[in-house]
Amino acid sequence: MSDKVRSALRGISGVHVTAWKGDGEADWALTGTIVARIAQAGIHNIVSAGNTGEFYPMTTDEVVRSHAVAAEAAAGKALVTAGIGRSLREAVATGKLAARAGCDAVMVHHPLDPFAAPQSQADYILAIAEALDIPLVAYIRSDAIGVKDLARVATHPNVAGVKFASSKMMLLAECVRATQGSSANWICGLAEGWAAPFHALGARGFTSGLVNVAPERSLAIWRALEANDYDRARRLVDEIAGFETLRTKYGNGANVTVVKEALGLLGTDVGPVRLPGLPELNESERAELRKIVGSWASQRVAAE
Repeated sequence: MSDKVRSALRGISGVHVTAWKGDGEADWALTGTIVARIAQAGIHNIVSAGNTGEFYPMTTDEVVRSHAVAAEAAAGKALVTAGIGRSLREAVATGKLAARAGCDAVMVHHPLDPFAAPQSQADYILAIAEALDIPLVAYIRSDAIGVKDLARVATHPNVAGVKFASSKMMLLAECVRATQGSSANWICGLAEGWAAPFHALGARGFTSGLVNVAPERSLAIWRALEANDYDRARRLVDEIAGFETLRTKYGNGANVTVVKEALGLLGTDVGPVRLPGLPELNESERAELRKIVGSWASQRVAAE
């Protein structure tokens, strides 16, 4: 497995948005421009067709195109990880196409089947890892999978990392303990706000949707954590707390909406969020977001 991929995952995995035109079709040129901006900013790994990219409202053809657009737009300045999932056959087929398009790794979305058995969810991820020739990131969003099965996933030779997106910190601690001395690479899957406690428990790197809007703020938090400067990390997280809290509204239904509308406030109209996400914020929420983004414009990232 490429050390370059494992190293990038210990940095920031920025999930780019997908731009939609007025007729609802994808604006691939603008999407590529956004990816290029994120790569140019110095983000280590760009995730295409992640949740911030609206993976679930996209067709399979759109997912495949998103991967190709991101690989081209990143132009070698950042690694590109392709979000895949749905049925096992679709995931494998899409992963192979992503590799041909120039993506460096794949990220398997957590299976949403309501009748999926916990151990079978681990088997699903491992079956994809066995079928592909490029490294895999496992996206875990459930507390149901036990430590033994999570360790099976994390230590597979073709699994470059586990994006742990649960706030159950004791489970993470048990996973880290169970895989000490192995190839396991645990990553904070809950973005900047959770990065410090994850880092303290042994997870390195974090995911981010903020990179679409203010990549310099994400990088500042990452650098603080790399220096084990938790006081600075907390101050930096405080500066984005309002933005991240706004994203959690409606059971996280506003997550992508806030990012897209913030881009619009900064002059890049990327269209609304597709259903079943929240298409747009209401006036009071938009006013709150405008205040937050405006404060960033006049406020430098906290001093080193």
